[in-house]
Amino acid sequence: MNDIQDATSPGGALGGPVACVSKVELRVACKALLDRDTLNKSDPCVILMVQNQGQWTELDRTEVIKSNLHPVFAKVFTLDYYFEEVQKLRFEVYDIHGTHSIGTRDDDFLGGVECTLGQIVAQKKMMKPLFLKYAKYAGKSTITVHAEEISGNNGYVELFFCAKKLDDKDLFSKSDPFLEIYRINDDGTEQLVHRTEVIKNNLNPVWEPFKVSLISLCSCDEDRKLKCLVWDYDSRGKHDFIGEFYATFREMQKIGGGSKVTWDCMNPKYKLKKKNYKNSGVVILSDLKLHRVYSFLDYIMGGCQIHFTVAIDFTASNGDPRNSCSLHYINPYQPNEYLKALIAVGEICQDYDSDKRFSALGFGARIPPNYEVSHDFAINFNPEDDECEEIQGVVEAYQNCLPKIQLYGPTNVTPIISRIAKLSAGEETIKDASRYHILLILTDGVVTDMADTREAIVRASYQPLSIIIVGVGNADFTDMQILDGDDGVLRSPKGEPVLRDIVQFVPFRDFKTASPAALAKCVLAEVPNQVVEYYSHKAICPMPPVPSCDSPTSLANTPTE
Repeated sequence: MNDIQDATSPGGALGGPVACVSKVELRVACKALLDRDTLNKSDPCVILMVQNQGQWTELDRTEVIKSNLHPVFAKVFTLDYYFEEVQKLRFEVYDIHGTHSIGTRDDDFLGGVECTLGQIVAQKKMMKPLFLKYAKYAGKSTITVHAEEISGNNGYVELFFCAKKLDDKDLFSKSDPFLEIYRINDDGTEQLVHRTEVIKNNLNPVWEPFKVSLISLCSCDEDRKLKCLVWDYDSRGKHDFIGEFYATFREMQKIGGGSKVTWDCMNPKYKLKKKNYKNSGVVILSDLKLHRVYSFLDYIMGGCQIHFTVAIDFTASNGDPRNSCSLHYINPYQPNEYLKALIAVGEICQDYDSDKRFSALGFGARIPPNYEVSHDFAINFNPEDDECEEIQGVVEAYQNCLPKIQLYGPTNVTPIISRIAKLSAGEETIKDASRYHILLILTDGVVTDMADTREAIVRASYQPLSIIIVGVGNADFTDMQILDGDDGVLRSPKGEPVLRDIVQFVPFRDFKTASPAALAKCVLAEVPNQVVEYYSHKAICPMPPVPSCDSPTSLANTPTE
């Protein structure tokens, strides 16, 4: 299966994730490998290693190709590409012996090479010699790596192939057929797109469905020729040719309404020699499922609004706002940490909200007129309309409310999370990608209602909502890390996991000496993926549907799940 697999990259400065520029697919092939086997040829496999903080770890590996010194591997490696990082890769080729673990015997190693992802991307097709230990050439062995970018407008297709009445190539049993699909490039070269599994002893095989990106299959060109070959598998690597046919993705899309697309599987030699030769069987595309992979920008450019809400901690542990030691002290010359965090995050979010009006809430204070404790109040004291004009309006409402309230406690954030989740749930009935919510919680301590908070976050993970928590001050925020799913899956007290990881927690003190942009970059880095995850799970396309790669007429049918 050529299913897309994500490779993570090391975080950026201050431990925050770096925005991924794009995803890159890598395909590998080798030539003139060393022959380590006495009776047969080597059975090669390529392992892709990535370097993380100086340590090499295995990211993925190709399939094993039996008895072949010039293997073309079907496996596709998919990596995130970061323009601003040096991403070191190492390709290692091994001769696999049954169930032996790789690397346990020196004579299993056929050669390796180190490079960077940037080098491969810059060349698009990189060929390098393979080296044994101590920088010794592995004979004339080479490895070729092809790179292709998966663009934001890309998607993937799931194909269901079967065949009927294939030629029988075996004397004492039936053929063991497998199918290969090659894309014919502009320069006439052929690139292996997919190789199916082998179906043993069967002239009417039904192969497992497989997924492949549209850029891989046809470079998003529906009329690009695809060369398809059917073989009878041989364990020694000398596969018998059954037949071939040519197809295009446009032809494949003619499937529908119960009809299937069929091709005659032709053996050119038989066609020349045999007068009544019709075919060597037929290959049938029985089903095709087209999935779009939308990006964050697809949704934003389609009109999705990001509604920003800030919730501010007014508990007594912040200190009396009139005292210069208080975290809420208003210094006319220097904004406090609450304001710094609010402005850094809010100024970015406001670019994605057309009306530039933001909800501003408070919790943990006694509020007028009765001075009862509230864990969910509008800091402009207007419960009918808690929104403020732009970020500056939020700043002014915050400064105006401080003299009117009494800081109290405890630190309960569940009411506000539940309120915004309920508001988000109302958007869900619209069934389009028109509005997504970001809740920024600014707090000086660990929440008191941790169990209820976990429950509320699990419920909220089903709604179009992301939660950012910034810890202000010097408290021990260790327990707050539980809410950020980076170290494992957050669960409710009853054990129910979140549907999506929607919480990002960051202590402000980690960014005291950094620019406001560094804080915003860190806390907002996960939001684009969270937006895409939510709408993908709901199978909701951007508004309006985004045109396909090259063809304005076709590819965007079914959103991915």
